[in-house]
Amino acid sequence: MHRFLPDRVTLASALSGLLMALSFPLTDLPLLAWFGLVPLVLVMRSRPFKSGFVAGLVFFAVVLYWVNIVMTTYGHLPLAASVVCYLMLCIYLALYWGGATWAACRLKEYRNYPLSLTLPVFWVASEFLREFMLTGFPWATLGYSQQSWLTVIQSADLFGVYGLSYLLVLSSVVLAEVFSVLRQQPRSGLPFRAAVVATLFIAGNYAYGHWRLAQDLDSRSETLRTSLIQGNIPQDLKWHPDSQLSTVEVYRELSRRAAGTGETDLLVWPEAAMPFYYQDGGPLANSVDQLVAETNTSLLFGSPAYLQPPGGTRYLNSAFLLSPSGQVLGRSDKVHLVPFGEYVPFGEYLPFVNKLVAGIGDFSAGEVTPLPFGNRHLGVLVCYEVIFPELARDYVRRGSDLLVNITNDAWFGQSSAPWQHLAMARFRAIENRVWVVRAANTGVSAIIAPSGRVLQQTGLFETALLTGKVGLGARPGFYASTGDMLPAVFLLVGLGWLVQTRRRFF
Repeated sequence: MHRFLPDRVTLASALSGLLMALSFPLTDLPLLAWFGLVPLVLVMRSRPFKSGFVAGLVFFAVVLYWVNIVMTTYGHLPLAASVVCYLMLCIYLALYWGGATWAACRLKEYRNYPLSLTLPVFWVASEFLREFMLTGFPWATLGYSQQSWLTVIQSADLFGVYGLSYLLVLSSVVLAEVFSVLRQQPRSGLPFRAAVVATLFIAGNYAYGHWRLAQDLDSRSETLRTSLIQGNIPQDLKWHPDSQLSTVEVYRELSRRAAGTGETDLLVWPEAAMPFYYQDGGPLANSVDQLVAETNTSLLFGSPAYLQPPGGTRYLNSAFLLSPSGQVLGRSDKVHLVPFGEYVPFGEYLPFVNKLVAGIGDFSAGEVTPLPFGNRHLGVLVCYEVIFPELARDYVRRGSDLLVNITNDAWFGQSSAPWQHLAMARFRAIENRVWVVRAANTGVSAIIAPSGRVLQQTGLFETALLTGKVGLGARPGFYASTGDMLPAVFLLVGLGWLVQTRRRFF
């Protein structure tokens, strides 16, 4: 009977995965992430790959449970098929954890490199790989677990979210090494150097956060009165032809209410707020134009668009910017599309695979195009584009003075996903020291200052509007200048280390 019970390695690894998952929203217990990997580190040398893989599998299974809501409720997949797809995703993501622990243990075995040196490097390198491998899915990078600890996350303007991931892994490794020494009989010397380095790094990170928050990070000489409109349109009605008129009226009424205060220069509606082709004109498009003229405000809103180049029609997930006179000032098209949601990767080789979300057709990727707004520019991140640090950085590098995230998180239901999504948006504000406004169909809409403070936010599945002043202009620092240099260097260093063991691969 005992053959079917989990062994010590499996249980300890699974515990680490659970502890790290609990550090993320909604449970949001960031302190757990500083020691959550200790059980994994204590056992991983006996089963290097299996231990990391099991920890990763539990972690992603807990953090991404909401994937089943998307696939069953809106993708209309049978529950069994949804669970299979969900498990395949978790297995794929767990490979990165398993690869990191395997590589660190290999260096320990063949080169006697300490885990406190190698595991944080391999871990960050694997998270960096996850950002772009197979179109990229950097959801739940470990550093995001600290999103509610404002002092700790200020260093994101130096090294991005990956710097925090490094510190979290380093903390667990050093604690595990100290624990291992203390339980030895007789005891050997404590890992003094590693403990000192970890203490200095963590204390330095905290001191830096205090220093940055003592500065005036959020004020700008020029401000913009902005209103975010949360229409709370049910996903199952959003694209129904009979609901289009009522959808437009919801946004028009909320916008009139916001403009009626006389404190709005820019109205922001969520992703695909207008579920029709605005560019085709017609009564619905005209009613949008009439609104901006009536309220004398500019309007940024999501709507599908299309191009008709030679060779066929290209569909786009877009945002239009209108002036108070109804002139189209520009259109920004989504750059990073959702695989199996907005297009099918390698679709020409997988004709039997359908998109998860039924729609007009496969979308095409756009280009980074900040929208002109007077003498300023707006950078628009559509939906989960906000989870890609390099994309937000690119918008700021190209002159964006305000980042606008328009999204439709109705797919996630009453789960933790919208809060996880918001947590990642906070890092984009800190990394680029720029204001971020977020308009979500069903929430969470928010106004985020360059310090990472969420100054205002809505709840989930409520019809609401937020109005506030936001500053214009980014104050980019080291991260904005260098980007993901730290994880890229770690990736090269990790590969170099592994090359040193090449004769022992076979």
